Amino acid sequence: MPHTPSRHLAEGPRVGIRHFTLADGAEFTARARQSKDLHHPWLFPPDSAQAYEAYAGRLIEDPTKAGFLVCEKDTDTTSGGVPGDSIAGFVNINNIVEGGFRSGALGYGVFAHAAGRGLMREGLGLVVRHAFGPMRLHRLEINVQPGNAASIALARACGFHLEGFSPRMLYIDGAWRDHQRWAITAETVPSG
Repeated sequence: MPHTPSRHLAEGPRVGIRHFTLADGAEFTARARQSKDLHHPWLFPPDSAQAYEAYAGRLIEDPTKAGFLVCEKDTDTTSGGVPGDSIAGFVNINNIVEGGFRSGALGYGVFAHAAGRGLMREGLGLVVRHAFGPMRLHRLEINVQPGNAASIALARACGFHLEGFSPRMLYIDGAWRDHQRWAITAETVPSG
């Protein structure tokens, strides 16, 4: 059987990460619709073709952003994704600054079918290592609402450290929300 080269930028035992493509829209939006209860009130990923095209387009074209799909390996995809490559979640690096700062702000989400299985921990770890390796960043920050226990647990599990608190930082779901600031640098990233 011929070997098909991986489209993944990096792989772990159960997941790989790859960039967003416009062709991922059908699967991504179906997963977002299935995950509304899980995501509310923390995040609102695009759940229509038009919203996905605008969202993915920004991640693909804007040099201050990098979007990664966390894909479960060796799965059967029936909703339009890459065969054997089911989308489990996503991690975006926003506000990428180069020069002396070499920093970015992370946002992420898991889809309901993959929640609680450790796939996002593996995927976020791959993105962090990719950011500190090929992307040559030095610092990553995650801003999390204090009540989002699952997101805080993921940040902590991936080696991020609590640095502070930002009152009324981001406008989400109709109100300015407080956030905790979690960060990691290239020198403090856990191995493996």
